[in-house]
Amino acid sequence: MEKATIVLEGGATRGVFTSGVLDYLMEKELYLSHVIGVSAGSCNGVDYVSKQPGRTRDCMIHREKEYSYYNSITKSIKTKSLLDMDMVFEKYPKEVFPFDFDTYFRSEIECEIVTTNCETGQAEYMTETKDGGRLMKICRASSSMPLVSPIVNIDGVPYLDGGLADSIPVKRALQKGNEKIVLILTRNPGYRKKPVSKAVGKLYRRSYQKYPNLTRTCIRRSLMYNQQMKLVEQLEEEGKIFVLRPLVPTVSRLEKNYDTLMYFYEHGYRLMKRQYEALERYLEQ
Repeated sequence: MEKATIVLEGGATRGVFTSGVLDYLMEKELYLSHVIGVSAGSCNGVDYVSKQPGRTRDCMIHREKEYSYYNSITKSIKTKSLLDMDMVFEKYPKEVFPFDFDTYFRSEIECEIVTTNCETGQAEYMTETKDGGRLMKICRASSSMPLVSPIVNIDGVPYLDGGLADSIPVKRALQKGNEKIVLILTRNPGYRKKPVSKAVGKLYRRSYQKYPNLTRTCIRRSLMYNQQMKLVEQLEEEGKIFVLRPLVPTVSRLEKNYDTLMYFYEHGYRLMKRQYEALERYLEQ
């Protein structure tokens, strides 16, 4: 195991790019000692720690309607969620695409899952080393996009998507003290988030009026994200961080097309294969 931190950005179905990257690393049996996963990156991260190449890909890309994680209009209204989170975080790991909890909990890799505390509006870096149900609940919270997914309560505290408060937790990685940081992004080079529109800002305020700190975090997300990207680009230019990002147009965050998703997954796999020697050199410096 290499002593280094790997940071995994979210992006819903854009996470299939990361799946391809990690599947290649697992084939090469390259495991880093510390993982920080955000939103879809948390799902990729736990499958990396459990050493299950192909699992995240299979969960996210399939043709079988009975495995679809998109709710019908009726169910979306009833559950207040566009996505069937019970399917993803209960049925998948227990029945359809079994998650190897034993390997995960035996691993020496530290895995942090980023969530956003709705009460404080701050990021929390959560871990779980024993309870499989709680681990999946943390992943669920980290992946629960605002406005389209319900709040997840963990130990009596409300949480949502970790990407709201810390989309690219490079500062967290620096705080952990590992000299080497590998960052897997799901957006193209030079990407910046646009400011939240007034209409969406009003929707946040109306939807989360009980949580003013969360609302503030949601509205300021683009500003924080763009500041993080500026730091990433600076560290990358100085050779202090290894960054891999897609070089083809990205898929939408709720992409459904099988071939489109598979192409983006394969792009991640092939790109990591091409950059593997460069990664090795970086880790050996």
